Amino acid sequence: MKSTRFITAVAAAGLLAICATAAAVGASTQTVTISVASLIPGSTKAATDQFNQRVAAFEKANPSIKIKAVEYQWTGPTFAAKLAAGTLPTVFEVPFTDARTLGDNGQLADLTPYAKALPYFSKYNKAVIAEGTNAKGKIVALPKGAYAQALHYNRKLFSEAGLDPNKPPTTWAQLRTDAARITQKTGKPGYVQMAKDDNTAGWILTTLTYALGGRMERGTGTHAVATLTNAQTVTALNMLHQMRWVDNSMGANFDYGWSDINQAFAAGNVGMYISGSDVYTNLVQASSIDPSLYGLAPIPLAKNKNAGVLGGGTLVAVKPSANKTQLAAAVRWIDFFYERKLITKAQAVADAKSLVADKQPVGVPALPVFNRKQYDLANTWIKPYINVPLKQMKPFTTGIFAQRLIPEPEASTQAVYHSLDAAVEAVLTNKSADIQSLLQSANQQAQQAISGGA
Repeated sequence: MKSTRFITAVAAAGLLAICATAAAVGASTQTVTISVASLIPGSTKAATDQFNQRVAAFEKANPSIKIKAVEYQWTGPTFAAKLAAGTLPTVFEVPFTDARTLGDNGQLADLTPYAKALPYFSKYNKAVIAEGTNAKGKIVALPKGAYAQALHYNRKLFSEAGLDPNKPPTTWAQLRTDAARITQKTGKPGYVQMAKDDNTAGWILTTLTYALGGRMERGTGTHAVATLTNAQTVTALNMLHQMRWVDNSMGANFDYGWSDINQAFAAGNVGMYISGSDVYTNLVQASSIDPSLYGLAPIPLAKNKNAGVLGGGTLVAVKPSANKTQLAAAVRWIDFFYERKLITKAQAVADAKSLVADKQPVGVPALPVFNRKQYDLANTWIKPYINVPLKQMKPFTTGIFAQRLIPEPEASTQAVYHSLDAAVEAVLTNKSADIQSLLQSANQQAQQAISGGA
């Protein structure tokens, strides 16, 4: 749907909310242009059209603010390069793992007075807003969304392999058996692991370690101690080694990153993989997935009191070079584009209608950005518009709140992940890989990063 009538409806639904926020954060009659992160490269035309309609609605309600959309996808190496070069858009996204450190280093704008002026500030999930708060208590980023790691599986391949698509694996032994069966019966990789040297390999390995009851570090800040050689990480790498070299259930591509693996899965070439519970949005927007093949389940957890599921999320930040007028405009955009649909019924409904009109997903499982009461309420507002295959996601939505959620390693998170990348790659490409030696080397690298405050 690309009609003027639609754009006007969205603008009208958000006008009162935006005007209230404008008064709170300081409206200005001075025209200002801000650049904002839009969609990842390669997104579908429908997703792009839907984003542009949101921009049009915002600019109509805020005639003194002009939005310049910039394609954006966060990866560790590219983000670091753009940050150093000063080429990030005014408003950009960062994972939970980065905001505190960037804030402490003065690399994010201080949003405190603008954030606390938002009428719903007190309703933020305290654990989530804490991820965007630096060591001095300054708010340097506002939450876009939170997720728990999950098991994404292809229901069609399960059926072709003689497996029940309504009963995904609940133990690692079952996952290994199911992966091998999928490969044997369909010729497709039963399970695929991200192994790209861009921190994603270490991120998913950490997910496995958590699920088995291990941790990658203990302590906080530069005094934290790297513990990458723990028994659970050894077990995880040995399991991957067995699946790769004994079961032959992992295929032949061991250079998958986040986008690559999503595309392969949407194309029907992957039986199972692990990523954030909110990935279905990308599978629709960038890969046009057939909804009928999609299944979502919790990650299997070991019978270990310390076992849990890694949780994370995305925050929205502003360049530190932004002036006061740009800061005010940036927070008004963040409020309109990211937050209001979670906290205001009119905006939630308008956003859901707009997404449905352009065949975009509504109702993708996520963890609460605001308190649980608000989360449940917001879901009732959009219930008539939910268009994702919720029945196929039921294993996850009914199981995730029973799992223990564990935040990502706090000290030098991305550096810790990066130190593990090589170990994952070696295990999947070298049958004789020495796991203990690989982890000792990774631990040394991680400890240097932690001690140096990287």
